[in-house]
Amino acid sequence: MKVLIIGFGSIGKRHFEILNGLDIILRVDVVTKQDIHNKSGFVYKELSLVKDLMRYDYFIIATETFKHYQQLEYISSIVHGKKILVEKPLFDKNYKNIESANYVFVAYNLRFHPVLESIKKIIEKESVYYVNVISGQYLPSWRLGQDYRKSYSADIEKGGGVLRDLSHELDYLIWLFGDINKINSINTRISDLEISSDDIFTAIGVTESKVIVNVTVDYISKIPLRNLVIHTKDITIMADIVNSKIIINDKNSNEKVLNIEKEDSNYSYTKMHEAIINNKSESVCSYAEGRNIVDIIDGIECKEI
Repeated sequence: MKVLIIGFGSIGKRHFEILNGLDIILRVDVVTKQDIHNKSGFVYKELSLVKDLMRYDYFIIATETFKHYQQLEYISSIVHGKKILVEKPLFDKNYKNIESANYVFVAYNLRFHPVLESIKKIIEKESVYYVNVISGQYLPSWRLGQDYRKSYSADIEKGGGVLRDLSHELDYLIWLFGDINKINSINTRISDLEISSDDIFTAIGVTESKVIVNVTVDYISKIPLRNLVIHTKDITIMADIVNSKIIINDKNSNEKVLNIEKEDSNYSYTKMHEAIINNKSESVCSYAEGRNIVDIIDGIECKEI
């Protein structure tokens, strides 16, 4: 299998490393303006300079969000029957639907995190009442060796901002509990970070199955957080994704602690790639699901205090 990665920032490099480690991958070519040495394949400065896109089996669009639409449209106009993974979120604002004769997925890799996979199994037979999600990380310490002020996350014009950056939470909430029908939110910048994008998003909503969901994501937490609290008819679940731990209490205060084996940071990405490559993509975020997340973001973005 031959792969073309478009974009070679931190996430593009991660995909490059993972795919080069899979036996089924024969070659990985890269599109980037950076001067890099690629032992496993070719490097192109522009996507338009790649003469024969049909030779590739798998495409990874890992550029800034505002470039996704144009690049996916371009690839889809040339190739058919191929696999395309677009980094999250799928698109920036004001997109039009793309009719693609390819298999298009969105890289919400947290669906493959062992904690969330365990949660999905636990709640299968539960009647869920309420879910509270909190996720945060201090933007200046997020990407080591990079000036946060120069990252796409800091620039609203490049599709940055915490709501889009941490849209994983919206995706796995819907994946676990169903579509959110009603939502009220605040999305703004409240810190002294030197950014033009939003640094906090908080919302409350109701799913189609009447589950109340409360979610807060931010760029200001000095302690990295990715937690869920789930109240059901019979149990309460507290999940810590960062530390791979789940605590379950029943009505009689009986406690069960699940210490999930902590995998390396590439694990969920690797499992996502393997699912796509091996045609076992039931758990991978589809193009339609990715569009739904973009529509939700568009509907709630920029509702300030």
